[in-house]
Amino acid sequence: MGRLGLAGAVTGAVTGAVGIAAVAAGIVLLRPDSGSGGPSGEPSLAGEGGSGVRIAAVPAPEAGPPLNVTTPEGYGYSLAAIRAGTDRQPLGATQAPPSGTTYAYADYVLTNNGRRPVLLDFPVDLFMPKAGIPASARERCMPQAGIPDDMCTLPNHSKVTGRINGAKPPAEDEGTTMVPAGASYVVRIASDLPVEDGVSSGDLRLYVWSARFTSDRNGIGLAFP
Repeated sequence: MGRLGLAGAVTGAVTGAVGIAAVAAGIVLLRPDSGSGGPSGEPSLAGEGGSGVRIAAVPAPEAGPPLNVTTPEGYGYSLAAIRAGTDRQPLGATQAPPSGTTYAYADYVLTNNGRRPVLLDFPVDLFMPKAGIPASARERCMPQAGIPDDMCTLPNHSKVTGRINGAKPPAEDEGTTMVPAGASYVVRIASDLPVEDGVSSGDLRLYVWSARFTSDRNGIGLAFP
C-alpha cells in the first residue's frame, strides 16, 4: 500500500507523471552527525510523536539511481533505494513477532527537488515474495499491476529517520506536514505484519505504483546500490 504524508497515511489515487534519472552516489555510512550537538540539538519531526521525537542528522548514504516523480499538484520528489532487510523491531520498540517470523523493512532517500515546500508524502511501497508470507497473513498481501506475480505488499508504515547533510526538518503549515525546498531525508518503510524468518534482504523490493505518482499505475522499481 502506498503511503501518504503525515507519517503513514494512504496515498490518494490521482494520475501523476514520472521521470527517471540516474546518478552515481559515494559510499558512506549512515551515522549521527557529530556536529549535531546530541539529541538536544536535533530538530523534532512535526506531526510524528510531538516534541519528544528527534531526527538525527546523517551524511548522504550510498543509494541506487534516483526516480523522479511529480504529483498532479506539482509536488516533485526524488526517490532512491538504500537497503532492505528484516528485523524484529525495524522501527524501534514494537510488539515482538511470533516465533519463526520477523518484520521486513527498507530504507530510501526522499528529496524535495523543487524550489518550494511540498507535502510530506511517502510514494514508495515495500514488496516481498508471496512464498515468504505466513499463512495467517497471506490474504493481506496484495499484488499490484506491473509488479511480478510472485511479489506482494503487506500493510506497512513509513517514518523519517534521518536528515541528510543537515537538511531542515519537516514543518507544520496549517495542520499539514511539509518538506522544505531542497530537503532530503532517509525514510524507513516497515511491514506491520510479519514475514517468515527465511526472507532475506535480496528477496525484498521497492516499487512506486500509486496512480498519484505513476502515469499508468504500473509499478516502477527502485534499484538498490
